[in-house]
Amino acid sequence: MSDEQATRRPRMTAQQRRESILAAATEVFAETGYQRGKTSAVAQRVGVSEPVIFQNFGTKAALFAAVVTRHADQVCAWLDRLTAQRVSVAGLLAAALDPTHVEHIHDAGTIGALFAEASTLTGEPEIEAAAHRANQRIAGALTNLLEQGRRAGELRADLDTESGAWWLLSLAASQKFRRAAAPETIEARLAKTTLEFFIGNEH
Repeated sequence: MSDEQATRRPRMTAQQRRESILAAATEVFAETGYQRGKTSAVAQRVGVSEPVIFQNFGTKAALFAAVVTRHADQVCAWLDRLTAQRVSVAGLLAAALDPTHVEHIHDAGTIGALFAEASTLTGEPEIEAAAHRANQRIAGALTNLLEQGRRAGELRADLDTESGAWWLLSLAASQKFRRAAAPETIEARLAKTTLEFFIGNEH
């Protein structure tokens, strides 16, 4: 065996190649956004030629849609694990609604920024469909978590958990609007109001 053969990296499987592209694409799109993100930058991070990206995903839009779906899978899996572990739902809500957390939920480089952009892109049917499915699935997983908290007596007994899930997602999605237009104290007040509603007067 030659020295070159000995030091050559093992050839990736098709699935490993796809995952490496998705991981690199996540970084690029989260940092620069979909419009400015380039498939050439993704290829460079993976260490392949740009045509390899298109061989695996077809179009830039399809790649972005796959990134959204991949992270929806991860978010739903995380929420499902929390539900199965019967963690304190009230405690999770308090942490998620903490103003210092909410303030940075859409910062450049975060998954929140990626989801926020996916939900506002128009004219890209693949991305619109992926964002719609992602939001529906995450809302469903979040509904299950809230339902666990309701049954455990942590949340108000009459809580509509599905509308509660969408309330939380909407609250996160509108953070940029509040940052631009609302008083600085609004996040803390919204967190307090939301927690009081979810937990109820009996706690």
